[in-house]
Amino acid sequence: MSQFIESIKVEDQEVFLLDFHQKRVDHTFSHFGKEGSIDLAKIFKHLEHDEDGLFKLRIAYDLDKRIRTQMIPYAIPEIQDFQLVENNSFDYSFKFEDRKELDKMKMKSKAEEIIIVKNNHITDTSFSNLLFLKGKDWFTPASFLLNGVQRQHLLKQKKIKEKEITLQNIKEFSHFQLINALNDFDDMFIYPIDRIINLPGNEEYLDL
Repeated sequence: MSQFIESIKVEDQEVFLLDFHQKRVDHTFSHFGKEGSIDLAKIFKHLEHDEDGLFKLRIAYDLDKRIRTQMIPYAIPEIQDFQLVENNSFDYSFKFEDRKELDKMKMKSKAEEIIIVKNNHITDTSFSNLLFLKGKDWFTPASFLLNGVQRQHLLKQKKIKEKEITLQNIKEFSHFQLINALNDFDDMFIYPIDRIINLPGNEEYLDL
């Protein structure tokens, strides 16, 4: 039985972007032909979480509505370097618990984090969507692997725009940042584009 996960931001006992998470869970059940879903708000309420601070609520579930929950203290990671890694067949259109393929790509890389390239298009890191800065505007790759809840939220708010970002045009952007349910849009937490160690045109790119 396939296992899926939702990682939900909980800060000072408040849960964030729950409607986007619920919509994704509902879509997973309906896509695989199952009626009904699981109620994330009810699951959170039953946890009776009363600690302040930033936490990741991790809910693993299957299509028979069996669930496991963990409430994990969370700190936003600072990553030293990134590497572009090509994988034209990788599919992560649902939030699967099984991350073996992602872990394998990371182990083979020479950097702390990977940016997955699919058919010459920039997609996501192993745990987040991406935003790229050009001038004063932030863009997210149209060729994402997983349409994350923070990504959907920021597009809906018109804080970011969608754009085809490829190996051919990635150097047109000056900076990038990582977003997911727990990593918000933050102008102060950005990386220069050369934090990617093997940008096209660099000799290291040929080592892939």
